[in-house]
Amino acid sequence: MTATVDDLLRRLAPVSLEELIAAAELQTRVDRKYLLPVGQVDPLVVHLADTAQVLEIGTTRLFDYESVYFDTPDLLAYRLAATRRRRRFKVRTRSYLDSAQCWLEVKTRGPRGATVKDRLPYELRDRLSVAPGRWYVSTVLDRTGVLAGSGRDLDDLVLRPVLVTRYLRTTLLLPGTASRVTIDTGLRWDDGTRSAVLDGLAVVETKTGSTASAADRALWSLGHRPVRVSKYATGLAALRPELPSHRWRRTLHRLAPHLEPAPDARE
Repeated sequence: MTATVDDLLRRLAPVSLEELIAAAELQTRVDRKYLLPVGQVDPLVVHLADTAQVLEIGTTRLFDYESVYFDTPDLLAYRLAATRRRRRFKVRTRSYLDSAQCWLEVKTRGPRGATVKDRLPYELRDRLSVAPGRWYVSTVLDRTGVLAGSGRDLDDLVLRPVLVTRYLRTTLLLPGTASRVTIDTGLRWDDGTRSAVLDGLAVVETKTGSTASAADRALWSLGHRPVRVSKYATGLAALRPELPSHRWRRTLHRLAPHLEPAPDARE
């Protein structure tokens, strides 16, 4: 983010992780995603400055995130999303590298397209494998019936790491509507063979209970509209153009000028 945004964020009142979770955990929520040139994050923060609080842990307000996404050898989770199936899922480990914390997460679709996230505390050393938490993944997928109609048997579902994402995140709390905003920069994707970094674009996500938040309204007033972008599916499609990706065609076209080869994510 620009120095201007950093200065603005420093002026916001802090909120602790415990307070953030208590006010807006939002494990079932509506997500809206926006792609903004990094320089256009400034006006958004200005709009929210009077009411927003920024997550602060210790003295840190910008956090290093890593996610490892798991899928089947034929990319069932990806293909369910690409064909817009109502029943679809994602399995990932989410690591908070600054604090060495990790979670195993299973994301499914709830009523009216809401995102439902179930998660389990996980060992950081296990983040590249789903094996220690395979029982948990099976429990969630069985409970949600996400594989119904897919022709797949849960017991035979093989999940392996397919994509690693890494980025820097700032999280804002909007206490008035119990909603959150995340601002992600420096996003990079690595599938073990190919890698790319998203240069000059920020991914902004609003996370609300149902209705649009003050952040959504601010974004709309600034001329931004929600876009179809998934850190897993869109990222994998960007790295593997042979995959079916019609659903994200416009987004991929917009991303293309900003994609550059990334340094080795395993360094």
